[in-house]
Amino acid sequence: MSAATTRSRTPRTPDRLCVEAVELARAAAEEAAFPGVVGAHVSAVAEGDRVVTHFFESKEPGYRGWRWAVTVTRASRAKNVTLDETVLLPGDDALLAPEWVPWSERLRPGDMGPGDLLPTDAEDLRLEPGWSGEDTPPPNSVVSAEMAELVEAEDADVTDRAVVPVRGSITSVAEELGMRRARVLSRYGLHTAADRWDDSFGAKTPMAQAAPASCVSCGFLVAIGGSLGQAFGVCANEFSPADGRLVSLSYGCGGHSEAAVMPAPLRPAPPVLDSMASDEFTLRPAPDSGSVPVSESDLPAADLGHS
Repeated sequence: MSAATTRSRTPRTPDRLCVEAVELARAAAEEAAFPGVVGAHVSAVAEGDRVVTHFFESKEPGYRGWRWAVTVTRASRAKNVTLDETVLLPGDDALLAPEWVPWSERLRPGDMGPGDLLPTDAEDLRLEPGWSGEDTPPPNSVVSAEMAELVEAEDADVTDRAVVPVRGSITSVAEELGMRRARVLSRYGLHTAADRWDDSFGAKTPMAQAAPASCVSCGFLVAIGGSLGQAFGVCANEFSPADGRLVSLSYGCGGHSEAAVMPAPLRPAPPVLDSMASDEFTLRPAPDSGSVPVSESDLPAADLGHS
């Protein structure tokens, strides 16, 4: 820990030789920074026995209110003052960087762009495990009977028996499916709506092209009923650009619930030149390499026509 940051609460009498070593402290500060940015001498504070810290103004751009702190000391019964350390410290009115805030707290809806990945925490309160059937009571259990009686009682209190269809009739089934209306969408109306929605939040959008997975496997997808539910759903991720919108099952973004896959660590590329291996060089060329001159003694005898 810096001596300049661990001052004793008990006032000490500064050592005279250490206090007088202003030029030594200034030279150390200018060596740590560079000449011209170390300003006037501000003060000298005793940090301990024969330990003094000299403070100089800092003229470094962007470090308004900061001070160069140079700590000097000397040994007992010694007259030579030596340098301990040099550090740049903020003053009372120093310009400091804002407190660091984690990315999860800085993120706001609409910040996500194509290619961005938003990891989802394992304990995210917006998600829960899928249905496993363990929480469903058996058909003949007491809980199911009580719930059925409660539903009957609520229907009797808030509805008019004269306009409620008989249970099990075609009319009641149509009302349950949301089709008990004067007119409903035709096949053409469904197709044109699907084409329009697919243009905005479909598989061909830049966001979907850069997404790690499609919405069909995302935990933030809210299923919808009807025939459109086979191709569309509603996004419920507040950080997604499609939050609250009807999206195609083939759409996707970086806010996918299973996108928290840490990338593999980067491996350095193999060296282009192997400086650790050794190359073999022969001291003498091989006779069959073609680079060795042939002496006359090695040539075959010439045929001069003598028998």
